[in-house]
Amino acid sequence: MGLLKGKIALVTGASRGIGKAIAIKFAQEGADIAFTARSESEHFLDTVAQVTALGVRCKGYTSDASDFKQTHELVEQVMADFGRIDILVNNAGVTRDGLLMRMSEDQWDEILSVNLKSAFNFTHAVVPVMARQRSGSIINMTSIVGISGNAGQCNYAASKAGMIGFAKSIAKEMGSRGIRVNCIAPGFVETEMTGVLPEEVRQGWIKMIALRRSATPEDIANVALFLGSDLSGYVTGQTIVVDGGM
Repeated sequence: MGLLKGKIALVTGASRGIGKAIAIKFAQEGADIAFTARSESEHFLDTVAQVTALGVRCKGYTSDASDFKQTHELVEQVMADFGRIDILVNNAGVTRDGLLMRMSEDQWDEILSVNLKSAFNFTHAVVPVMARQRSGSIINMTSIVGISGNAGQCNYAASKAGMIGFAKSIAKEMGSRGIRVNCIAPGFVETEMTGVLPEEVRQGWIKMIALRRSATPEDIANVALFLGSDLSGYVTGQTIVVDGGM
């Protein structure tokens, strides 16, 4: 359909899972893709291969998303390579689950740094670019637990809730410049992160879902496509829950 033809998308954490699905979906709709990952792994190279096969430009970059200086240098390089940035997807994230009373300071700091600070870093670097263009869409990949909370994930839930408050604030700051900022809050998604859960835990989650199935990364990518395209031209400051009615 070419909903993103002529656009440049920067997707963080796109070597696997939801980020990779978004990069591929955007490429299918005509966008050129810049993406980040922590290392140049097999998954990294596979994302490059799959996106390039769709006939668009693609370049992967390795960086630490939680590092402010590295992030800004990376965005400068993306601008040198592609000339503009129309869509930013803040998808980079990790989990370090544990009950509060057993959680270490490092477990807390790492999650807030990788999940929340990375969104600040990339948004801080990209907003001046989009402001000059007077257009842009920023999509934060948050989580249903950022809205509802979840025992054993206070660090993760706090980071994801923070991304929602951050997005709502930046939407108000940058709306006059034509920049839209929204969040996607997935529920239970079949990824490598959830694939390590015991089967009985997975089935317990699925029983709570109205549609009686977990989401695929492609389900989330479809919503990202809506938010990245002009179809959502009057949508900003919103959090779209994609949880199958959980």
